[in-house]
Amino acid sequence: MITATLANRGQTPVSLVELDYPSASFGVQQLKPGEEYHYRFKVIGNGATNLTWSQPSKADQKSSGPVLHEGDEGSLTVTFRADAPPLWDFRRKGGDAH
Repeated sequence: MITATLANRGQTPVSLVELDYPSASFGVQQLKPGEEYHYRFKVIGNGATNLTWSQPSKADQKSSGPVLHEGDEGSLTVTFRADAPPLWDFRRKGGDAH
């Protein structure tokens, strides 16, 4: 399993947040500044992770993250920051950060 966290460390809310991963996706309607959303998923198949979200006056934002492989385990954190692209941190169980 991958333990995922979406964290808003910016100064404005982010909305319509969706994280796509191989064979599925999850999301949250809104993250206010300082909020986090936690989710666990199993990776079935191989492929890249992609994030879409909106902010006040900035709709349809996109960011690409790490490639996941079937059977991967670990933690994935995506941190929204003020005036910067989201920061991705993937730590494969038994491995290094990506």
